[in-house]
Amino acid sequence: MKRVAPHPPLRSYYADPSQREQFVRDIFDETAQWYDWTDRYLSFGSGPWYRHDVLQRQGLEPGMRMLDLASGTGVVARAAASITKDIVAADASIGMLTASGDTAWPRVESNAERLPFRDASFDFIVIGFALRHFADLAIVFAECLRVLRPGGRLLILEITAPKSRLGRTLLGAYMGRVVPLAVRMRTRSARAENLYRYYWETTRDCVRPEVILDTMREAGFASAERDVSVGIFSEYVGTRSSSC
Repeated sequence: MKRVAPHPPLRSYYADPSQREQFVRDIFDETAQWYDWTDRYLSFGSGPWYRHDVLQRQGLEPGMRMLDLASGTGVVARAAASITKDIVAADASIGMLTASGDTAWPRVESNAERLPFRDASFDFIVIGFALRHFADLAIVFAECLRVLRPGGRLLILEITAPKSRLGRTLLGAYMGRVVPLAVRMRTRSARAENLYRYYWETTRDCVRPEVILDTMREAGFASAERDVSVGIFSEYVGTRSSSC
């Protein structure tokens, strides 16, 4: 299986690519207490509405068993809870899972490349704005396919940097400068500020949508497609074939 990294190594944050996984886990563990506030700030408060809307539009239904992969503090799981009650949250950062405070569904500390679930365990998997933090998209998608039931669906939500220079400049000014500065002023934490600079750089350098869709198809997903909202919010959807 060909390795597909979501972005090139960012050596200003870790000296060697082998240190990336530990860096990501540590920085999320250390900044988890501020994540929900920053999420609301970054989305101008529209995050809960958008997540609930996209889950409904992309096929989540009552009674489905859903995996919120890279769940963080559970913002996607909370949006899904008004649709289905059968939810499992998984994340590599124990700090993020603990900060969520949610007890309505199981929370599992897990790396996305090695999911501790049986084959065909879920009807629906969501990866909410976390694709850029994985080490290998090919392995993650293969694991998602494995734990989905035939006919099950994978939904990936991501911010995609515009192709145009002006669009990238404007988005970079907001995500790469305004947000980190606001986070630093609110939290007085240089580490939290650093997280959101990293957040922008992974968005800026993320592989293009065509690579993500091709990797989904190569992993075995049928009908892999991308919808776009407001020019930058990508919604990738793939279905496990009923014949699998």
